[in-house]
Amino acid sequence: MYRYFIQPQLNKVNNSLIGYELLIRHLTTDGWRPPKYFSDIPATTIAGMLTATTAKLVLKIGSVSVNLNRTQMMNAEINDALIQSQDQLRPLKLNVELTEEPGDESITNADLEPMLERFRQRGMELCLDDVGTGDNQYEEIKELLPYVSELKFALQNFDEKFQDPKIQAKVTYWRDIAKKENLRFILEGIEDEADDQLADRLNIDLRQGYYYGKPHLLKIKADDPD
Repeated sequence: MYRYFIQPQLNKVNNSLIGYELLIRHLTTDGWRPPKYFSDIPATTIAGMLTATTAKLVLKIGSVSVNLNRTQMMNAEINDALIQSQDQLRPLKLNVELTEEPGDESITNADLEPMLERFRQRGMELCLDDVGTGDNQYEEIKELLPYVSELKFALQNFDEKFQDPKIQAKVTYWRDIAKKENLRFILEGIEDEADDQLADRLNIDLRQGYYYGKPHLLKIKADDPD
């Protein structure tokens, strides 16, 4: 069984909730766990769960974010589910977070662009997740920036902590790219007060992490296990 857990995203300037990210979890003998690879999840499962979950989200927030890799974004069934979900959520925005995953290398930016334009025309937004990690470097993603509304930097992708000057340099680099391109910048992985205060000093307004709220199950059915 798969279900979405939701985690809040905040604007620290006015301490307001700006949206939720939907994080997929798999029910195992050890409880709910993240899947090792998104590609292991059947497209039909994602499509059905996405439409069922967004139908429950009648919340007074700005957006709902969902993670998809390149292969999933090119899947017709998932695409139809995204459009249906955006229609259900309106006037909320559905924000598609594009993640990089092994096996997606054959899908080029040019392959994605017609799909991204279709999303934009239907009122959806695109976030480039995990910037600064793996292939998500500026030269590789700059062709997609005209279709993008948000860049997300995930602190948890690095062995070093946020207090490490090398990580701070990476964060400010991507913060400045987002500002230059007139995009939102969200910092994910804020775990404690020290991280929160450092993000204050770096003038990063949009944040996500355990410090502000852990993911929790959004039940589709009343008998869904906790």
